[in-house]
Amino acid sequence: MTTLIIARHGNTFEAGETPRRVGARTDLPLTEKGRAQARAIGAWLKDNHLVPDATYSSALQRTKETAEIAVRAAGYPQHVYALDIFNEIDYGPDENKTEDEVIARLGEQALKDWDEQAIVPDGWLTEPGEIIHNWQGFGEQIRIHDDNETVLVVTSNGIARFAPYLTDDFESFRTQHGIKISTGAVCVMRYVEGKWTVESWNIRPAI
Repeated sequence: MTTLIIARHGNTFEAGETPRRVGARTDLPLTEKGRAQARAIGAWLKDNHLVPDATYSSALQRTKETAEIAVRAAGYPQHVYALDIFNEIDYGPDENKTEDEVIARLGEQALKDWDEQAIVPDGWLTEPGEIIHNWQGFGEQIRIHDDNETVLVVTSNGIARFAPYLTDDFESFRTQHGIKISTGAVCVMRYVEGKWTVESWNIRPAI
């Protein structure tokens, strides 16, 4: 059985700061709360006996820092492998804009379709098929040896929401769970008896 843990990086905006839609072109560090969320991820992994054998992140500092802090907090500091396939999507003209500005350009329905169905809004520079293909290739890579490996991936919300395509039943998944993941939250998938299943989704470890 192979276990895939997917975590969203911690906070990148300070309390009181207006959040913006940050994607692949905006490389922000974690805030202190974000670092606390990363430590909470590590404690949750240790408490649930899910300490990873290998850890991956995107090339963006918010995911690398989250991953590094989490594995230290879990008691198993290890090298974090940064892969570009886990970089956040490019929000095109909405990159680094506030949600009010994004809604003014796209309309609320477009963002609802993104959050509920992973339908990419007009102008965003991303290809869902490529993201899905990357998840499928990564899933195949880590499960092929079937050696009870546990793998942690720290990425961003735009990328993580496509991971349930590994189950080959994304439509059922999204209606049962929702696809959006909170900052500092974790999801657990397992490869059992020839297929990927979602064990838990959008779990927020207590800080």
